[in-house]
Amino acid sequence: MNSDWRPRAKKESLQLLVRLRDFLAQRSIEGYLSGGFVRDALMGREGGDIDVIIGARAMELVPEVARALGGRYVPLDEVNQIARVVFGGRSPLHLDFSTMRGSIEEDLALRDFTINAIAMNIKDIDKPSAPLIDPFGGREDLKNGVVRALGEEAFRQDAARLLRGPRLAAEFGFSLDGETKKQIARHHRLITAVAGERVRDELCRLLAALGAAQSLRLLDELGLLEAILPELSAMRGEEQPKEHFWDVFEHSIETVAAIEFLLRIGDSAMYNNEALTFAPWSAELEQYFDEEVGASLSRKTLLKLAGLLHDVAKPQTKTIDERGRTRFLGHAKEGAGTADNIMQRLRFSARERGMVERMVLHHLRPGQMGEGLPTRRAIYRYFRDVGDVAIDTIFLNLADHLATRGPDLDLEGWRQHAQKLAYILEERFREESIVLPPKLIDGHDLIKIFGLSPGPKIGELLEAVREAQAAGEINTREEALSFVKDRMVSLPESQLT
Repeated sequence: MNSDWRPRAKKESLQLLVRLRDFLAQRSIEGYLSGGFVRDALMGREGGDIDVIIGARAMELVPEVARALGGRYVPLDEVNQIARVVFGGRSPLHLDFSTMRGSIEEDLALRDFTINAIAMNIKDIDKPSAPLIDPFGGREDLKNGVVRALGEEAFRQDAARLLRGPRLAAEFGFSLDGETKKQIARHHRLITAVAGERVRDELCRLLAALGAAQSLRLLDELGLLEAILPELSAMRGEEQPKEHFWDVFEHSIETVAAIEFLLRIGDSAMYNNEALTFAPWSAELEQYFDEEVGASLSRKTLLKLAGLLHDVAKPQTKTIDERGRTRFLGHAKEGAGTADNIMQRLRFSARERGMVERMVLHHLRPGQMGEGLPTRRAIYRYFRDVGDVAIDTIFLNLADHLATRGPDLDLEGWRQHAQKLAYILEERFREESIVLPPKLIDGHDLIKIFGLSPGPKIGELLEAVREAQAAGEINTREEALSFVKDRMVSLPESQLT
């Protein structure tokens, strides 16, 4: 290329690669950069994963690389000679080394997609205009915004690539090549043999990208969505009450789109932008949903997953009452268990599973907190019960409302619902004591002052005190003790010493 192709990488990354170049040159070992690092450089993006192809056995050479460059050696795949060097510091990074298979052109032919099959000789790392090795037209596909497989064999070699293609298209805003689509559709069942954690990582990166609902529809078109989430198949064509615009399956996809709309990260022709004026938003909420809750997994990505799964149990809980009304009694509780099973299969962490499980379990609750504005007591109970996903669940409920009505959204009904939930959030941020009231008394006080025996009754009394405190009924230690004294009349003799 004629212009400076080098990525907007961190300075320490480039310095590290210069040191690696010198290390390899001293030993007369060929080395090439490929994959995401070169691809992202050509796209003007910050450098991604750094893949290094070397003309030596990686498992033998890389431990020496780690020592020379001050990194930590991590063997990855002895059979295929793949190893990693991890570097710490304020911005941790790693280099993945693989042993070159034949010539560099022959090695690139074994890659997945043309845009990942571009390389450069590491000896040119500090040259503004380095010659690139591009035997399959990857640069042209980057220019045209196309994700194209190198061939059908790529998917047989590694079935995780079936998901990686749509994920790359989602992340870059590219289209999936027509022939590549056909190849993925033909081999989509191979994805069922891929390790759960690899499926999880690709799915989460796809959900994290903008336009996640559109990407999920692409997975569905290719047969991949039900292959990795077979629990969704029963939702297709499952009709809902008349206030619902879509069946359960389409409603769930639209809920993901509505989440992006509410989080101000996606446009939607489905809803009038006036709807956003009633929905809660702030700089604090934006920062909240950007928070990482797992390895490169943000709250907003986990919320999208909850949106996809929140009605997963509707088909098996569907009943029609004597008046002919369709009901889904208990679908939130049963769905929470199903969501947890799905996430266990995909090897999500215990925390991530718990967060989605609670969102699904409580997704109806924000809209069921009584007529008008909820009381302080109701707000306290909600945040107590839903815990660290109480805010997330409010947004899931809002998205659920939008995706129920769709283009038939009643703006006045939406205004009332959104402003009610906005009030709950405002109270939460305005008066932290509603959620975490300061402790006025503890269990030792109940044992010492009232002569209670240790047991569950003490916890019940303390929780009653916190609830009354959150409701504004008591504010001092003296009032708390008086409150307990008044409730003592209901205690059985067995609880007293």
